[in-house]
Amino acid sequence: MPTTATFRIWRGNAQGGKFEDYATPVSEGMVVLDAVHQIQADQANDLAVRWNCKAGKCGSCSAEVNGQPRLMCMTRLNQLNLDEPVTVEPMRAFPSIKDLVTDVSWNFRVKKGIRPFKPRPPDAPDGTWRMQQADVERVQEFRKCIECFLCQDVCHVLRDHKQFDGFVGPRFLTYAAALEMHPLDEERRARELKTTHGIGYCNITKCCTKVCPESITITDNAIIPLKERVVDELYDPTVKLLRFFRRK
Repeated sequence: MPTTATFRIWRGNAQGGKFEDYATPVSEGMVVLDAVHQIQADQANDLAVRWNCKAGKCGSCSAEVNGQPRLMCMTRLNQLNLDEPVTVEPMRAFPSIKDLVTDVSWNFRVKKGIRPFKPRPPDAPDGTWRMQQADVERVQEFRKCIECFLCQDVCHVLRDHKQFDGFVGPRFLTYAAALEMHPLDEERRARELKTTHGIGYCNITKCCTKVCPESITITDNAIIPLKERVVDELYDPTVKLLRFFRRK
């Protein structure tokens, strides 16, 4: 590893900006966030960067490193080619606030629009529920999400088409899947998933799965089963027939 590396960091805001190069000492074990903090301390005191835990669990330091959505605190310098400038820029799918900080508040507004958990009545005399362990384990993977929004950032619907209305993105399709697949939940979200939440826009390219720092299998385990559920509930003629007779 070289003793000095150059970091090409985006400086600007919603009105515009440019990349600026900073040469800074590097050492074994450093991550990109370490280098950014070092530059902030020594060369650019006004550099804006969002971070918190520095342990890959808070999701705050999301950015794009050499064009790839990543957590800066989990991107080690020995994984990068330091013979060339390391490009660090904010997530492209969200509005810029300043430098590496973006406005991700839209995500929190979207989450409020998804129907919450609605448990079925207890099925045991003691007022508790009985569930199969396999059903419980199925949704545990989705609960690992740290809401870094890297999956939202890389999603081409949000990034390229700016489809912020009518499409909630992979993070919240996963959140909906965790609710829909919960063995106690009895809420019906299929129609809203099709219309309000726009699940049909997702064409399962699996780019969201590739960037997830928690290795959640977003596409295969959450979005595809959710798509199948929507088709079954809204288009399956057998289901429609059963509903017809239930209304009789």
